[in-house]
Amino acid sequence: MSTPFKVELVLKVGESADAQVPIVVEVHPEWAPRGAARFRELVESGYYDGCKFHRVVDNFMAQIGICGDPKLYASWAGKKIDDDTVTQSNKRGTLSFATSGPNARSTQVFFNLVDNTFLDDSGFSPFAVVVDDGMERGIDQVYSGYGEGAPKGRGPEQARVKEEGDAYLAGFPKLSSIASAKVIQG
Repeated sequence: MSTPFKVELVLKVGESADAQVPIVVEVHPEWAPRGAARFRELVESGYYDGCKFHRVVDNFMAQIGICGDPKLYASWAGKKIDDDTVTQSNKRGTLSFATSGPNARSTQVFFNLVDNTFLDDSGFSPFAVVVDDGMERGIDQVYSGYGEGAPKGRGPEQARVKEEGDAYLAGFPKLSSIASAKVIQG
């Protein structure tokens, strides 16, 4: 089993998405080895730097992982990883990879805003947890006013984010983002 490691995420949050708030995420490879390894790979490559929270649903989750550069996104989207066995529950503060089906995880992750244990039986395997007061200071401050993505809500359409990137997301100026992500321990 691998040793847990920490990642610092500097979030840009608030109504104008300009307040910078550093938070720390503790990644547990023993919970979900493939998910933890992919997350580390994405962080170390700079993939999440500048990435926007494109789907934030109150009392559910905040999702990120379609970067603003369509070519960069496409280069990672095809690198699917196999599912991990669910060993932890999707409780408030945990991170899991989003998926479109079995063995289809690539870049999108979500922060559980509340206990979402109903996701456990669907194969969403937590690989990390926000530590200290990072949920209250950071993730809870992520802009949620757009809600679910179109057409169910007023948020960005994921297909258009993938194809048009930041040019399309400019129409959603209040979106929060990760300004930078880096491994700080381990």
